[in-house]
This record gives sequence, structure tokens and C-alpha cells, in this order.
Amino acid sequence: MGIDATTDWSFDSFGIGVDFYYASSRRWARTMELTWHGHSTWHVVVDETELLIDPYFDNPKTDVDPEELDPDYLLLTHGHTDHIADADRYEGATVVATPELTSYVQDTFGHDSAVGGMGMNIGGTAECGDAWVTMVRADHSNGIDTGYGTSAGMPAGFVIGDKKPTQESDPDCTTFYHAGDTALMSEMVDVIAPYLEPDAAALPTGDHFTMGPAGAGIAADWVGADVVFPMHYDTFPPIEIETREFVNEVKAAGAAAEPVVLEGDETYSLEP
Repeated sequence: MGIDATTDWSFDSFGIGVDFYYASSRRWARTMELTWHGHSTWHVVVDETELLIDPYFDNPKTDVDPEELDPDYLLLTHGHTDHIADADRYEGATVVATPELTSYVQDTFGHDSAVGGMGMNIGGTAECGDAWVTMVRADHSNGIDTGYGTSAGMPAGFVIGDKKPTQESDPDCTTFYHAGDTALMSEMVDVIAPYLEPDAAALPTGDHFTMGPAGAGIAADWVGADVVFPMHYDTFPPIEIETREFVNEVKAAGAAAEPVVLEGDETYSLEP
């Protein structure tokens, strides 16, 4: 095609169409919607894909009827009751969990579909619709329903992004780290921060069963996120805290992250 001053360079002249251009732009500049339903329960939307993490709606921070949600993927960090109690409501969702926990919820709750057919494990990344989910370590225990008779494998956290993680840093990738139930661990600064580069992180803050505000403040610094949210607090007496402690500890650690305390059922838009 010859090029001159009269050439029509509009998108329509190539048969592409303006609608395609804007759809393509959104594909590479997605907004991730993060909704906290109390405790460790998060509803994450990446483009057209909905992911629900650790469904437990019997907590004082949420007024949502769990039947209102219809996730495509059900992400389970570990097998304790306060993380899988409402898993049975989402039989149609694809389970993302360790093979041991995946088998348990399939046998107990009737789920048919699992990522990879049998679940995944620490260090793995799976494509989940429009999202990429990487399973990372969490330092915690993992008996089914807090019982001592059945193990659900390693406990986990998840890093959810809108692109597949690679060694090459990608400033256009939007990424959310759900730490699961965990203590402060060097994995946060040695692996998660430099290689998975979370833009936002949800950190357990209630102490007693996980790290408390001080540990979460240090974690906020280590993971290098732009914004951090407290979770896993105020659900029952041993984990009741003043969220101001979390905010103060994030600042005391010298973290660059902005601490954001969400109200129950509040949504945060994570911009690319």
C-alpha cells in the first residue's frame, strides 16, 4: 500500500473498527476488582473471570448472601473450617487448591471440576480464565476442619495476576497477593516480592493463629506492594484487634505501601 498525505489511517480503513481497538486496549489495561467479605474471604474479578477465595460468610464483617455470588473459580488456601465452610455452595466452580484439599472438597461437597483435573501445588501457576494464579507458601497448619486426623497438604497463599508471571518485570501486569493464614516468612521478600511483584496484598493481622499487626507491618514492607489490606481479624475473640495498630505498624516498618482498611463487603479497584 502506498503512503501519502491522503492515506486514511483510521482504524476503520484497515477493517479493524474502533470497538476492537478499545476492547484490545482494555485487554492490556485491566482493572482488578477486589471485594473483602470479612475474615479471609475475597471476591476477585479479572476481566470476565470471577474468583472466590476462602468462602466463610459466617463472620461479623459481611451482610452478603453467599448465594448471590457465582464464581468461576474457588480458591482454597487450606482446610480449616473458617476457610472452606461455604465451599459447598459453589459446586459449579472450578476448585483451585492442593491435590489433597481438592480431593476432600470433591468427595465431601460434590465439586466436579478442579484446575488441572486434580488441583495444583506450591510454586505452580495455572491459567484460570482471564487470570493467572500462582500458589505460594504459607507458614501455618493444615488439618481438615482443624482436626488432627486428616491433612490437607501444605497450606498456601495465592498470587493472582492478569498475565502469566515471567522473570521479566512487566509494569503493565496487575497482581494481587492473598497471603492465606501465615506467619511472617522470608519467602515474602526472597520470592514473592522480586518475582511475582504484587501491586496489592491482603495480609492476616489478627495474631494468635497468624502473624499480628507487627508481623503484618513487616510483611507489608517485604512484599513491596503499593497497597496492603488487613484480613483475618475480629471474627472471634482471640483475633480481635484495633486496625489502627496495623496502620501504625506498616508505617513503623518503613513500608512504601498504603495501608487500606476496608469495610466488610467493600470493593477496591486495583488500577493497572
